[in-house]
Amino acid sequence: MESSASEKSIRTGADISSAPVRRPPRADWRKRGEIALLSGPALLMFVGFVIFPVMMAAFYGFFKWNGFGWPTEFVGLDNYLLMVQDQTFRDAVAHNFAIVVLSLVMQGPIAILFALLLNQKIRGRSLIRVLIFTPYVIAEVVVGTGWSLMLQDAGALNSLLEKWGLGALQNSWIADPSIAIWSLMIIITWKYIGFAVILMLAGMQSIPEELYEAAAIDGAGFWKTQWSITLPLLGPTIRIWAFLSIIGSLQLFDLVNIIWGQYIAATAGTSTMATYMYQNGHLAGNYGYGNAVAVMLLLISLVVALVYQRFVLRRDTEGALTGDSGKARRR
Repeated sequence: MESSASEKSIRTGADISSAPVRRPPRADWRKRGEIALLSGPALLMFVGFVIFPVMMAAFYGFFKWNGFGWPTEFVGLDNYLLMVQDQTFRDAVAHNFAIVVLSLVMQGPIAILFALLLNQKIRGRSLIRVLIFTPYVIAEVVVGTGWSLMLQDAGALNSLLEKWGLGALQNSWIADPSIAIWSLMIIITWKYIGFAVILMLAGMQSIPEELYEAAAIDGAGFWKTQWSITLPLLGPTIRIWAFLSIIGSLQLFDLVNIIWGQYIAATAGTSTMATYMYQNGHLAGNYGYGNAVAVMLLLISLVVALVYQRFVLRRDTEGALTGDSGKARRR
């Protein structure tokens, strides 16, 4: 009898300890009120400066509107039909996706190699980091103006080639359609490679040093270690950088507009969806059509972002989930 009573008391204590603790309703409402108070201003800013402008752009896209007063000339889907039938717009979309691919191919390997170099203990490492990252913090206006002056037909690059006796290599670096896109990619790589290097370097420094020590004990060389340890563990950082690079390439505007201007970008083969929107919307005084192009740019970027998140970033987001929701998602 005593043993059964003690076992009953033990089971009762275990049941009591394992039972979920219910919070009083007042505490729940207080917590919700704190969340609403802290997140309310941010939500209002997001709605006011993101959601509302997108909704208004979608609304204006159904009108022929000169930007003054309330739009009255409803055209329905005519702006979108005109857009997809315009060869100039299709060329701009093709240029954007070409920039996306070339940015990933050119910047990714270079950034990883620079990060591997700067992750080693070498003299002047801090100075090299500053020099690599400096172009990223320079304003696009300064970068575009400087490169446009250097790459003109009578610019510094052609003058330097002539001075060195390499006049045969002189070219129209920003006007020749077969060369202009590569000139743009060199400028983009020079401008944004510092950001990629910093991301890669931060990812490398988060890798446990014990893994490299174990690889050294096993006799693995430097490149074997980087291939087997660094690159796999650097995967999440590379995927995040690639996502940011893709979205930035799809929305590229300032460098193209500053270097090539409002007229030569299309003929030089460097126009983008953003420059097309600016030229055919703002400069042409057809703001309804410009808003339609902006909506199309948003939809293309959104689709690319969702597809990338679904098929590329899914493993990273699932790995970040914890608790029952993460287990349910993984199942």
